[in-house]
Amino acid sequence: MAARTKARKRALDLLFEAEQRQVNVGELLRQRRAAPNRGMGRTQAPLSEFTGDLVSGVVEHWTQIDELIATYSQGWTLARMPAVDRSILRLGAYEVLYSTDVPEAVAISEWVGLATELSTDDS
Repeated sequence: MAARTKARKRALDLLFEAEQRQVNVGELLRQRRAAPNRGMGRTQAPLSEFTGDLVSGVVEHWTQIDELIATYSQGWTLARMPAVDRSILRLGAYEVLYSTDVPEAVAISEWVGLATELSTDDS
């Protein structure tokens, strides 16, 4: 798995974990950056800068991203979506709409690949 793919997966893990634990994802990111080997969800190595940028970007644009997902998802409210799907959509939307360092087609391909790997066939 390529370094950026791993970084995306770790960003997804952070968003998913924050939702499951009902904690603020920005605070969870700060804790992981400060002490990556402590507490729940210990990481083997410090988070990459790219992982942090993805999570921080989603946090910064959370409201706009959720509004767009809610507007364009047909037949699915955000609350009805599986948590992993919500996290994938948030991160993918951030990377396509707000990040400038990766071509859109690459970002879409990466997030579709993670959805295929981690989500359900119905998603």
